Amino acid sequence: MNNEELNTALYQKMKREQDKYRKWLVQCPPEEILSHAYEYVVREDILMSMEELNLPDDQAIALLKQRGPLDDVFKDFSKLETDYMETVCGAIELCAERKASKEQNREVR
Repeated sequence: MNNEELNTALYQKMKREQDKYRKWLVQCPPEEILSHAYEYVVREDILMSMEELNLPDDQAIALLKQRGPLDDVFKDFSKLETDYMETVCGAIELCAERKASKEQNREVR
């Protein structure tokens, strides 16, 4: 297989894994679904990233050999330090600044 075929095969394997996970998840009680919401969304983001990502042959092969490559990537991702909460705080502040500015402009008129 060439590089494109390897990456396509990996994406397809991960997609099947996510489809199976989703099928299981939607059969769960609502509380269970909610407890897995973050995991589901991150797994979807990983899949979306895989559509654009081109891993080198050795890396694609290594993941293809895994029983659950999507689950493996999710587990590694969940251990990473991210600036997600800083981004959320920044979005809150930006929204608040815009709303306050609009409010001030209304009061001036």
